[in-house]
Amino acid sequence: MTAYVVPVLFLIVLVVSLLKKKDAYSYFIDGSRSAIDLMVGVFPYLMTIMMCVQIFRETGVSAALSSFLSPVFEFMGLPGQLTELLLLRPLSGAGSIAILDNIYATYGTDTFIGRCASVIYGSSETVFYVSAIYLSQSKTKKLRYALPVALVSTLIGCIIGCLLLRVI
Repeated sequence: MTAYVVPVLFLIVLVVSLLKKKDAYSYFIDGSRSAIDLMVGVFPYLMTIMMCVQIFRETGVSAALSSFLSPVFEFMGLPGQLTELLLLRPLSGAGSIAILDNIYATYGTDTFIGRCASVIYGSSETVFYVSAIYLSQSKTKKLRYALPVALVSTLIGCIIGCLLLRVI
């Protein structure tokens, strides 16, 4: 069923453009051209974020910071075993999925830690990655609170999610 979504959407756009007597091909080419320009503009920001995440993990800073902050997260009601996931999730989706897979292999998926890891992964976003894309294209320069608010709200969502898992 899902294999038909893109072709059906394509046909709908084509039919609507024919009915409105618009040149769909020209609009498609213009959209493709602007997408390439967007990627050229965003690529340096994406590459920087990906390099920083890799350096963060490979140097061992992630593991050291995780062991240091583990008691703090445990005090907030989050399992200490999930500290590295909590730290890496705002930075990288691929890196955090690898950590999530390791958590599943170590603790299982139906344990509290496994379910809490699922909630953390599913209810949070790669804040720095998304910020790098959107803020690089934003004309607004007063974005002082955007990143801290996104990080704090992500942490609050993770805490509440794990708290609800304890209750349920």
